[in-house]
Amino acid sequence: MASEEAIRRIFKEFVGPIYQKPPVRSSVKREVRIRTIYSLEVLEISQNHVLFHTSCQGGTYIRKICYDIGEVLGCGAHMRELRRTRTGPFVEDRSLTTLQTLSDACSKWLKEGNEEEVRHIVRPMEDCLKFIPKIYLRDSAVDAICHGASLAVPGVVSLESDIKANDEVALFTQKGEVVALAKAAMATDDILNFDHGIAAKSERVLMSPGTYPRMWQTRKTENDKG
Repeated sequence: MASEEAIRRIFKEFVGPIYQKPPVRSSVKREVRIRTIYSLEVLEISQNHVLFHTSCQGGTYIRKICYDIGEVLGCGAHMRELRRTRTGPFVEDRSLTTLQTLSDACSKWLKEGNEEEVRHIVRPMEDCLKFIPKIYLRDSAVDAICHGASLAVPGVVSLESDIKANDEVALFTQKGEVVALAKAAMATDDILNFDHGIAAKSERVLMSPGTYPRMWQTRKTENDKG
């Protein structure tokens, strides 16, 4: 067993960008990739057990970090238990819940018709997009986006700053409803200064067509005319 001083020192060396190859039993291709570890704090050491807290980039394998730290220490290590306290904008003590609590709320809704607890637990999908840059649309552009169209500059009402070309963005109505996920085709300054062109290309539509009135028309070619 390595000393407590050595354990704490090695943990600090894993903060920052690290190379990581997913373990054999994983859902992604096993190739070396870079993941960023924002913090790695040792909370408690008891004999050969180490309790630590980490904040890391999505796609990081914590059990691989445990294994790699064990290799550096020379004593070997594996993950005994993992507890996820946050994912994206959702934090354990404020917005996450257990499956048992959800099951109880659903039972109460189905048996008693009381949906209050279910509504408190099941959050709107807009909550997932808190950290994604947003572009707000004119009502006249919404239904076209719902049919998979790209967003043209005239359809933009406002947007968040610091959007760069090729950034992932979310397209919202003026009421704060998400319409689609898209990839920015222009940076913020270009969208604000140009009066034409494609501002963003839709990648995944989330709102059903017909939710907003259709205010666009399709063009007929000579071959389409009867």
